Amino acid sequence: MTAPVKDANPGCKDRRADNRRKVVEMAGYAAIIDGQALHWADRKRWLWSLGLVVPLFPVLGAALALGLGVRAGWWIGPIWVFAVIPALDAVLGSDRSNPPQWAHTALDADPYYRWCNGLFVPLQYAALVAACWWVARNPDMPLVDWLGLCLTVGTVGGTAIAAAHELGHKKPHLERWLAKIALAQSAYGHFYVEHNRGHHTRVATPADPASSRMGESFWAFLPRTVLGSLRSAWQLEADRLGRAKRSVWSTGNHNLQAWAITVALFGALSLWLGPMVLAFLLLQAVVGFCLLEVVNYLEHYGLLRQTGADGRPEPCLPEHSWNSNHLASNLLLYHLERHSDHHAHPARRYQCLRHFDEAPQLPSGYGGMLAVALVPPLWRAVMDPRVVAHYGGDVSRAHLHPPAREALLRRWGPG
Repeated sequence: MTAPVKDANPGCKDRRADNRRKVVEMAGYAAIIDGQALHWADRKRWLWSLGLVVPLFPVLGAALALGLGVRAGWWIGPIWVFAVIPALDAVLGSDRSNPPQWAHTALDADPYYRWCNGLFVPLQYAALVAACWWVARNPDMPLVDWLGLCLTVGTVGGTAIAAAHELGHKKPHLERWLAKIALAQSAYGHFYVEHNRGHHTRVATPADPASSRMGESFWAFLPRTVLGSLRSAWQLEADRLGRAKRSVWSTGNHNLQAWAITVALFGALSLWLGPMVLAFLLLQAVVGFCLLEVVNYLEHYGLLRQTGADGRPEPCLPEHSWNSNHLASNLLLYHLERHSDHHAHPARRYQCLRHFDEAPQLPSGYGGMLAVALVPPLWRAVMDPRVVAHYGGDVSRAHLHPPAREALLRRWGPG
């Protein structure tokens, strides 16, 4: 048996250990529980800042097109969403790791993650202004380039809704106002009201306009969710203000506040740069909120909270949201794809959201599923069998689109 070798310089070894400990504590978290020293570091910590590249896409695209002569640069937004992110998800794979429970308090309070989220908004606005300025100063811009830039700006606006989603669930007033400001680009400020107080209450029930039904195509879902969410947001604020004996038209109406920011933003840019820019702003806004609604479409497709004996839906559980642990798309969407934990703990910050083994999983990250959702036959071929399997073959327990109910029962059987 070989005798252990003594360290010739134990003091140096201790210093190295101290240095390693300092590095861990700078990049991670430490605790002592039952006399045991625990350390944990977020391996994705520095990757979260990569999301701040997204709002710069209009500028980066212009640099590619004008500086390098790559005209496809104007289309960098849709190329990134529909090609690059799915490829990165396929290459980088999934990350199922969860932060330990004892680290949640310190992880939640870490300001670094708030900066990664909050800085999206000023970068988003800077790129929007730059894009509008370029469009106004170049009225002879080729239509294909104009359209590519418009879709890229809309892609940023749609991704900004993910940033606003994270901000809008938090208690600090600054973060809530940043959420409304981020939503202004897509003219979808009522999302702040409807999502927090409508969708989270009625998710995976027939009463929720943002929960898609099995057999319902995205193109059928889109008008239903856009109009239904708008009506819901207005009614929620009317009820809230009515209880406070205030008019729905008062300045305290969160919908009016958010819409006023859009009017001010679009109005200021149009007055400064000319009315030509208004068409650009309106089209990119439609792109932005449609991107949100594609995400809404896939998050709860076909999933249904069962009705109890009291006639009320069961509590929202991990099984009522489609999830994904794909690394690339989660980094860019602030862990939105860990959707079950978000519904269980809406105020929990993105860096603390957890994976649940019992939660149904999408076959790809959101990036890969967006394109699939736009093609109804392909979507049904990919997702309908998963919904049926999720309910153990009993399709009658799924959230079925009423016009398609009988056909789905014939196709899949009652169970």
